[in-house]
Amino acid sequence: MAAASGKTVQVKEGESIVAALKSVGIQVQVSCQEGVCGTCVCTVLEGECDHRDVYLTDEEKTDNDQIMTCCSRAKSARLVLDI
Repeated sequence: MAAASGKTVQVKEGESIVAALKSVGIQVQVSCQEGVCGTCVCTVLEGECDHRDVYLTDEEKTDNDQIMTCCSRAKSARLVLDI
């Protein structure tokens, strides 16, 4: 769910969060799309992340309050982002 817009988005298997958001008209700025640059970082309000990036430190990943939307996924059934 994108909290600011109130939109709920279903992310399909193999689809990035960025692509799913774009399909409903929510734009997230991206650059490398590989989890290296940090351009697409978003704040996590609820849910558990499956961090697949190399940008965030291990401590930041443990904090579970940010996600690289270009490559990371949700571990939980619901992930709420501040977008």
